[in-house]
Amino acid sequence: MYLFNLYKKLPPKQDANPKRNLSYYQWGTFLSATLGYGIYYVCRLSINVVKKPIVNEGIFSETELGIIGSVLFITYAVGKFTNGFLADRSNVKRLFSTGLLITALVNLALGFTNSFILFAILWGVSGWFQSMGAASCVVSLSRWFPEEKRGTYYGFWSSSHNIGEALTFLVISALVGGLGWRYGFLGAGLIGILGVLIIWGFFKDSPESLGFPQIMKPLKTGESHNALTKDDFNAAQKAVLVNPAIWILALSSAFMYISRYAVNSWGMFYLEAEKGYSTLEAGTIISISSIFGIIGTAFSGFISDKLFGGRRNLPALIFGIFIIVGLCMFLLIPNSPYWIDVIAMLVFGTGIGVLICFLGGFMAVDIAPANASGAALGVVGIASYIGAAVQDTMSGILIEGNKTMIDGKVVYDFTYINYFWIGAAVLSTLLTLLVWNAKKKYKYQQIN
Repeated sequence: MYLFNLYKKLPPKQDANPKRNLSYYQWGTFLSATLGYGIYYVCRLSINVVKKPIVNEGIFSETELGIIGSVLFITYAVGKFTNGFLADRSNVKRLFSTGLLITALVNLALGFTNSFILFAILWGVSGWFQSMGAASCVVSLSRWFPEEKRGTYYGFWSSSHNIGEALTFLVISALVGGLGWRYGFLGAGLIGILGVLIIWGFFKDSPESLGFPQIMKPLKTGESHNALTKDDFNAAQKAVLVNPAIWILALSSAFMYISRYAVNSWGMFYLEAEKGYSTLEAGTIISISSIFGIIGTAFSGFISDKLFGGRRNLPALIFGIFIIVGLCMFLLIPNSPYWIDVIAMLVFGTGIGVLICFLGGFMAVDIAPANASGAALGVVGIASYIGAAVQDTMSGILIEGNKTMIDGKVVYDFTYINYFWIGAAVLSTLLTLLVWNAKKKYKYQQIN
């Protein structure tokens, strides 16, 4: 109902196209961005579902899987930074669809790959093209929605992360459990191709590209977004790079991403190895985190806009504590029953859902020039995914380095993993306190 009310409040029909109106294209772009980026995640997380079956078949070790995961995160981190700057100046429809097409094709190829080197190279290529997704969507939201509505739409769009995670841990887990690990990659690739068709049909670059007036107020009277000069973009993006608050947020996000991808990348492995769940059961439990992450993310912008006057700091602190509590329940309660694991993922997923939106970009976008939204996202993105890359390698090393054979059965000791995952969540939460009073410093404003 709330979304329907927002729809009714969107600007009226424009004369640029008598058969379509601005609201139609805003909603088409918003919904295709949300679903399309969710499908990006299906193509990215497919490997996390197949880790235990791959280890069981002796194809790759835990450490090798950690290295493969880190290769994606490293190329993704570099790509987030460079493509964030590029997206500010690009046709984001082409950027968005190209990234998903390549990563879908890589997933199809991985279903036929056993070589560690080739697997790592292909997964690294996928990481680079994956990085085109978020920057395209954030820049598009900045072009299509005015500032006073953007927090709510950004929050609902950010739920795409969790939609993709839920689809992965339910649909891909079912494929892997029933048909084997190769079909997990094949299924993800086919879903990705479907996503490309949706993006190409409904996602649009900017209002100006369709003949509508720009949403953002120009620097000079009569100037459009497309007319901004190279110097305008350079000055705005430089302001992002020298802003210490944005770098603190980036570091906080990096630690949050360690915790986030610890569960996404290794949560199913942990449940199967430590608690004896089947692949489908483990996938179902982890999917609960993603499902409640949808709720946390979707309403994060609305809550901060309506209850906290646009400030994100206090809710970021509150939901950082949610992450810590959820991880402690998940990791530190011995022989925990099924319902405890479910509640742990509910609490954890809600916290991650909110902080994906806030720490993962929106707090940085808040204090960056509006024509440098992609640059702000790039700075946060490179830090976040360096954190995720460190996590994947370290988790793989710690898991393999603390396993023993007892009576012919592999037994894992996850003590050091507990310290690593929970400690990162604590550091992330503490860092948010350092940017408590960070203010907006827009030079390039939006039309109200």
